[in-house]
Amino acid sequence: MYQAAAKSFRETEKPELYRELGLQLAGLFTGERNMIANAANMSALIADMLPDLNWAGFYFLDDKPDGELVVGPFQGKPACVRIAVGRGVCGTAVAEGRSILVEDVHEFPGHIACDAASRSELVVPLRVGGKIVGVLDLDSPVKGRFDETDRAGLEAAVEIFTAASDF
Repeated sequence: MYQAAAKSFRETEKPELYRELGLQLAGLFTGERNMIANAANMSALIADMLPDLNWAGFYFLDDKPDGELVVGPFQGKPACVRIAVGRGVCGTAVAEGRSILVEDVHEFPGHIACDAASRSELVVPLRVGGKIVGVLDLDSPVKGRFDETDRAGLEAAVEIFTAASDF
């Protein structure tokens, strides 16, 4: 079961923070396989544990031939509902099949500004059986908020999510 982190972000090194995030996620997902329930709890936990975020949530690929991303559970201001594969940071992560870390979203060609306050972004694809089924998207109002440690920590968190959830 989820427990609030005992240490603040400033007191904890990022690797330890992401280790704790993984432990908390494993606890949250114990006995629950529903993808939406797990995505909702993961969004809330990330928003609670990680500082300097203004959006944390999921987009899932629909099963239509055009394969748009459709907003899923999230924490933050209302979001763009649909994003075409190849558009914005989320769509580009799907098209390229890799995580994308953007230091300044204003310098990313084709960035989709759902919240004008966002300055940096990290998007991690969700893979199930080798196929991308969606993305985890984090936005921050702080330029340069995300680094390679964040990318690795959130890629590990996504693996815990996809392993624990039925798709």
